[in-house]
Amino acid sequence: MPFFARPHYTSDATDFIESLKQANPSLEASQRQGRALLWDKAIDRTVRQDLEAGQVAQKPYPYQTSPTEH
Repeated sequence: MPFFARPHYTSDATDFIESLKQANPSLEASQRQGRALLWDKAIDRTVRQDLEAGQVAQKPYPYQTSPTEH
């Protein structure tokens, strides 16, 4: 047994999450479904390249006015 070993400990947050998962077994599946809906998307690389090619470089300070010639 290591010198700094502690008895098995779980935080209050971990206990709460575990009890929530036990009370609602479909919770994790619905979280994964929501993530797939919003985040896990296939990227079309040709469209991405077209978007990057169409960007205009921004001025270093966009609010500075250009001097006008009279």
